[in-house]
Amino acid sequence: MYDIAIIGAGVVGALIARELSRYDLKIALLEKDSDVASGTTKGNSAIVHAGFDAETGTLKAELNVKGCEMMPETARELGVHYKNNGSLVCAFSDGETERLKILKKRGDANGVTGLEIISGEKLFGFEPNLSREATAALYAPTAGIICPYFLTVAAVENAVLNGCDLFFDFEVERIEKQDNIYVITGGRKKIAAGFIINSAGLYSDEIAKMCGEDIAGYKIIPRKGEYMLMDKGAGEIVGATLFSVPSEKGKGILVAPTVDGTLVIGPNAVETEKDDVSTTAAGLAEIQEGAKRLVPGLNMRQVITSFAGVRSTPKNHDFNIFISRDILHLIGIESPGLAASPAIAGYAVNLLKNNGIRLIEKNDYIYKINRKKMFRDMSGEERAEAIRENKLYAKIICRCETVTEAEIIDFIKSACPALNLDALKRRTRAGMGRCQGGFCSPRIVEILARECGADMLEITKKGAGSHILTGRTK
Repeated sequence: MYDIAIIGAGVVGALIARELSRYDLKIALLEKDSDVASGTTKGNSAIVHAGFDAETGTLKAELNVKGCEMMPETARELGVHYKNNGSLVCAFSDGETERLKILKKRGDANGVTGLEIISGEKLFGFEPNLSREATAALYAPTAGIICPYFLTVAAVENAVLNGCDLFFDFEVERIEKQDNIYVITGGRKKIAAGFIINSAGLYSDEIAKMCGEDIAGYKIIPRKGEYMLMDKGAGEIVGATLFSVPSEKGKGILVAPTVDGTLVIGPNAVETEKDDVSTTAAGLAEIQEGAKRLVPGLNMRQVITSFAGVRSTPKNHDFNIFISRDILHLIGIESPGLAASPAIAGYAVNLLKNNGIRLIEKNDYIYKINRKKMFRDMSGEERAEAIRENKLYAKIICRCETVTEAEIIDFIKSACPALNLDALKRRTRAGMGRCQGGFCSPRIVEILARECGADMLEITKKGAGSHILTGRTK
């Protein structure tokens, strides 16, 4: 029996679990996939938006600005790399320049600090590789970049260290109330909880419907965005995150460095099905065209992979966070959900307090993760010391990203365990480099099988239905 069950282990559910784990509560975190951050969280731009885009007066605007302010400290506590690189919304005509003035006025009203419209020598001095056809740009110095899935992993690790129970492969199929207790069923799994938090992302409207809510006004419109990822070194072509002037469909195609030194371009916006994460030739061509409008010098031969994510766009274009029938619903947490996530977690906990949930702080709450430095980031002396302490640091498994066997084993055995190839990729970057796992994947399969006490035939890429090996040849 749990006090609270959280449905969905994306970045929002993870940070809510972490925030609630500071209190004397028994918490369950339920995830339908085989790892955290497996939905929208793993397929987005990795941008910490400043907060000028959302309409003034909306909950989205309020939590975006506050979350952006909170993110550096949240990242520091969780040992996650965050970079305050700023952003530029670039105009290419007089009409678009006028649109920048509207965005600045809105950002000022939302409480975004430091906004400035720049042009000419100042703009191109700031970003020398920006297209010379740009007429002006809205500069937002508070914007940043972060790794969304590692932020999620770290938040879940922190929650588990503070007593939260994590359940993978728990796809909620039925929610029933029996004697003021909710019974949540997923396949052969079943748990009971006094209170539910619905943080199911794309499926939050369906979970709300299971709970008896009229979701007509909260219906999720799945909107796919395709991306292309460029190799390390390409991230140096720009310093800030570059946007085009936004449209009704979203913030438009961007060019952005990542915290890992790569470059991401995209997304487009196409209404689709919730599980459609395919990429298309037409979509990728659209992305290339939009990105080259911003940075003509992009070398598309540096593209190493493409991917897509699906956004949970709500009908009313705002975050819908409310309590009904002892259930806290978070519906339509689309962009800037990542930027807002620390503030959303605090807002959710305050709603629980205001609705009678008794929250008593623990004396032994662990708020910080003292994470080991990754081998690729160590100095020569640090690497020598690491190898002296653990000889498996001397075994490089992923050459592209310099990932060692010691690091892979640590994440397999962590509080938020990585139990398949994609889960390890999200934690270590093994398989994310130029060869996209061509060299390291077979060796990682062997390590996973050995450390999990499993047959290699049981190891998967991303959970059920994605087995890598089909049989033995001899």
